Amino acid sequence: MTFNTVKYRLYPTLLNRFDRYEKGYINENDLINSINRVPVPQTEAQRKGVSFEDAVIKGIDEEEFDPEILSRVRALLPRPMLKTQVYCEYQLDDVLLYGYVDVLGKMVAVDIKTTSNYVPGCYAISHQNFYLPALRTKGIRSLRYVITDFKNVYQEEYDHTLDFDHQFRQIREFCAFLETHRGEITDLRVFGG
Repeated sequence: MTFNTVKYRLYPTLLNRFDRYEKGYINENDLINSINRVPVPQTEAQRKGVSFEDAVIKGIDEEEFDPEILSRVRALLPRPMLKTQVYCEYQLDDVLLYGYVDVLGKMVAVDIKTTSNYVPGCYAISHQNFYLPALRTKGIRSLRYVITDFKNVYQEEYDHTLDFDHQFRQIREFCAFLETHRGEITDLRVFGG
């Protein structure tokens, strides 16, 4: 890792949207709207996910959720929880990756996920995995995803041996996409410092 001038400022949600674009789940216009942070109404699933995270971590509106699921998710959080919503950044050549991890423990960071259809191993190529090298200096040895479909609770855990080749390739291709579509990008925060 070398610290060059930052040409691109990217966050995992945007890179994961690019992954969806590459797979044909969203079109070019949808991706450009995401880059430009065009407001879209929050879906019910998104609202439920945010509300669930608040219930787990802050105890807000717990009655909206199955107490058994809340208990099982909480059991997978680090003890003690040192901080929540921890800002992370990691520089890869001329790209600054940044974002927030949900929970920080002494040696493990946790991100809480909700889904309607869990596929085992699906977070292995998530761009949130860059929180691992970003948090290495804080003593974090692994990143745990705690996932619920509101019927069951799952976990995936990754450590510093994780292969980032897929993510590296996508970052380079996304930067090329940004350059190709520079004239259509109105939110210039993705470019430079």
